[in-house]
Amino acid sequence: MSPDSMPSGSVRSAAALNEQIRALWMRAGGSLSAQERAEYELLVVKWAEAIRGEVVEAA
Repeated sequence: MSPDSMPSGSVRSAAALNEQIRALWMRAGGSLSAQERAEYELLVVKWAEAIRGEVVEAA
């Protein structure tokens, strides 16, 4: 799923985001294009936010 097609404010778990990151790398064959790099960077930021949110909820 491209970052543009994700609903704004969509809440996804860190595990779901991690799976999207892994799938992106598999599709790309280990070498990201400029567009894939942008998608990767967005997913990593969202993953980090989800991890922080899960840690706060657990505390």
